Amino acid sequence: MTYAYMVFTLLAGLGVFLLGCTMLSSNMEAVATGKIKDIFYKTSKSKLVGVGIGTLTTMIVQSSSLTTVMVVGLVNTGIIGLAQATTFIIGANIGTTITAQIAALQSFSFSKIAVCLVGVGMFTNIFSKHQRTKTIGNVLTGFGLIFVGLNLMSEAMLVVRQSQVIVDILSKLSNPFLLFFIGILLTAIIQSSSAVTSIVISMYTAGLVIGNGGNSVLFLILGTNVGTCVTAILSSIGATTNAKRASFIHLVFNVLGSVLFFVILLLWPSFMEVTFERMFEHQTTQIAMFHTFFNIVTAIMVLPFTNLLVKLSTICIKDKKEQTKTSLLEKRLLNTPSVALEATRKEIVNLLDLAMDTLNLAIESFVKKDKKSVEKIRFNNTDIGQISKEITNYLVLVSTTLSNKKDEKVVSFFHTSVSDIERIGELADNLAKYTETVIKNNLNFSNSVMDNIYELKDLLNKQKDNVKSMIIDKQYELVHECDKIENEIDAKRKVIINEHLTRLNSGACRAENSSVFMNLINNLERVGDHLYMISEQMMGV
Repeated sequence: MTYAYMVFTLLAGLGVFLLGCTMLSSNMEAVATGKIKDIFYKTSKSKLVGVGIGTLTTMIVQSSSLTTVMVVGLVNTGIIGLAQATTFIIGANIGTTITAQIAALQSFSFSKIAVCLVGVGMFTNIFSKHQRTKTIGNVLTGFGLIFVGLNLMSEAMLVVRQSQVIVDILSKLSNPFLLFFIGILLTAIIQSSSAVTSIVISMYTAGLVIGNGGNSVLFLILGTNVGTCVTAILSSIGATTNAKRASFIHLVFNVLGSVLFFVILLLWPSFMEVTFERMFEHQTTQIAMFHTFFNIVTAIMVLPFTNLLVKLSTICIKDKKEQTKTSLLEKRLLNTPSVALEATRKEIVNLLDLAMDTLNLAIESFVKKDKKSVEKIRFNNTDIGQISKEITNYLVLVSTTLSNKKDEKVVSFFHTSVSDIERIGELADNLAKYTETVIKNNLNFSNSVMDNIYELKDLLNKQKDNVKSMIIDKQYELVHECDKIENEIDAKRKVIINEHLTRLNSGACRAENSSVFMNLINNLERVGDHLYMISEQMMGV
């Protein structure tokens, strides 16, 4: 029963530890509402800035695998390039070492106090009326759960420590290649190098030693760095060529660093003894510090050669013809709702551009009696309907990951905006029908009528530009300009209708033209209404 208890306690500890990491990650992301999005969408040619972005993001989400999966997703959508992704990945490897540093704290009395944060956090969540305070309470709970999990794993290791048979087995695990492979295998199974490193640290907290001491445990740590690539590789399956290259770069970077240090440790058997053992008292701290040191040194060595890594990835993974338009709606981004919402925001703006381009084509088709454009208009409208459906389905998935009301309002705004944009596409299709009627019945309109249509078109495109700036750049002050243009569109419609009625009454305009013309102008005015409604709805988010 003793060994069964040990196994159950170890699994429980690992489960609580991973739960704590997940809870800390999701709520840290919620506390930093929009910050991760701003970090990831920051464009800079500086490699150091890219490394800093990857490091900071991974420290927030508590997982280099999660960060790398997000990077693969962003590359897959074409939002960031391979060179920028490479620096993010290098930074992610540095950022992930924070978890090992937290785990090493269990050697200090602080860890006994940290478990109390579970209660403090839960009471904060229960009794607070403010969502942000509740989220902070969840952050404290997640942080505390990490130490509860570590303590449970250490308790399980104490049982192992009492078995001389197991102690002897662990002491014989001194083959560097075997330890390296064990590190890869365990991390590939658990899909978290932080979890494996924390288990190792818990073993040392309980007094267990792997191999004959010295460098032995470091070979296992190096293996975890390679094993963590499995998650990114799996995430690239079915992705674009560049996304696969990003995963390949992640693998090459980790393998190069691990192999280099593997050779150094083989040639320098007393490395641990003359370095970290002299600098730090606790073995747990020594392991955590090596983990950080290894990743920082590897990053420094590889950073100048990121362009070579990108070139190597293009040589090993050849270009292939992409079959369809790349969507920004990446499921790989759902683990970080703020990034997923930003991708959705950009996709909605792309949809708005497509709808307005289709409308402009429809107006030109009407003016020039170009029947050939009608097919293109209908093809575009089919795309608009399909993309609208994809965005709506994606928003449903995003909704299941949200933890604050602000993001829920954003999702609600996106839903209504997609509906308004889809209606613009339908109105463009109406214009295509009017074009067919004009050609079929050989209807003609004066130059002044066409000038009026172009004036309305210009106003609608100005309104579209304002709405885009409000959505993508959050220039909410443009709502006043939107009010002004909406009034101009309404006034222009009245003038055009009155002028048309005057021409109709004087016989200057044929009666059969009236129905088509009136519907056309009303449809253009309704486009203005939908654009204005989008700008109005933005003020609530």
